[in-house]
Amino acid sequence: MRTRIVERRFLITTGGFIGFLFVMLCFLFGSRSYSVSAAGQGESDNAESVRSFAAMGSVLTSPRCVNCHISGESPLQGDESRPHNMNVKRGLDGRGTPAMRCANCHQTENSSIAHAPPGAPDWRLPLPSMSMAWQGLSFGDLCRTLKDPAKNGGRSLPQLLDHFESERLVLWAWNPGLGRIPPPLSHDEFVAKVKQWIETGAACAQ
Repeated sequence: MRTRIVERRFLITTGGFIGFLFVMLCFLFGSRSYSVSAAGQGESDNAESVRSFAAMGSVLTSPRCVNCHISGESPLQGDESRPHNMNVKRGLDGRGTPAMRCANCHQTENSSIAHAPPGAPDWRLPLPSMSMAWQGLSFGDLCRTLKDPAKNGGRSLPQLLDHFESERLVLWAWNPGLGRIPPPLSHDEFVAKVKQWIETGAACAQ
């Protein structure tokens, strides 16, 4: 009788220990599987984010954008991004110098004549203190510049999206006037890519 009790206690103890090991192994392998799955999802999102920005970059580096997002003080013009004919300068407020204001030629809407000065409300360049310059940058460097509040006008990612969706000078790019080529994506397609880029982590290429 005493032997049976001892045997029963041994079996219970052994069974409990084996059960504990089984639970721990399930936990460890489950955690490992989750970690691998999460890492794979992160890599997938990162790749998708970089692809989304590449589509955005095709717009941001088009003449409609890059002609004013310049590294120097003089804007460019035309589909070939040539130096501005009037040799205008950015000025202290981004709207030109006292003798050559942007509004002297750029009115609130486009001219009906091909290649005449384009127009939109408050035509201007970015401020010299926040030039938002990306002329000549790779897509990776452009992405990092665009995310940096010190270089993007102090905007968060949601504010950047709002800027792309509603800023009148941004919208002008898709209505550039006669004789000018619009960006390679429609505005709706561009905004969709911006949203996708942000939602997948706003990743940048190396």
